[in-house]
Amino acid sequence: MASKIRKGDKVFVRSGRSKGVEGEVLKVFPERARALVSGVNRVKRHTKATRETDGGIIEKELPVPLGILMVLDPKDGKPVRVGFRFEEGKKVRYAKRSGQPIADPKRS
Repeated sequence: MASKIRKGDKVFVRSGRSKGVEGEVLKVFPERARALVSGVNRVKRHTKATRETDGGIIEKELPVPLGILMVLDPKDGKPVRVGFRFEEGKKVRYAKRSGQPIADPKRS
């Protein structure tokens, strides 16, 4: 089945510690049903110094489940459910509330 959330999409977090935050999908892990979203699920990690990096406390994002993410409607920017339909022989994603097609971030 095609993924409803793809790299480059603007998404809204529905639940969890980052509830209500909007961000852009940096990477999707379909085998684990998770996505890495900018500004969401940020944690601090204590790291040792290596030849390439300095040691210290770094802040980074961890993946979140796809089930708590909703794509933002291209028309009004509100969270919306995503559907699929065929247009001109191609399968495209669309926002169920407004009916607007959701542009594929890779092809835009």
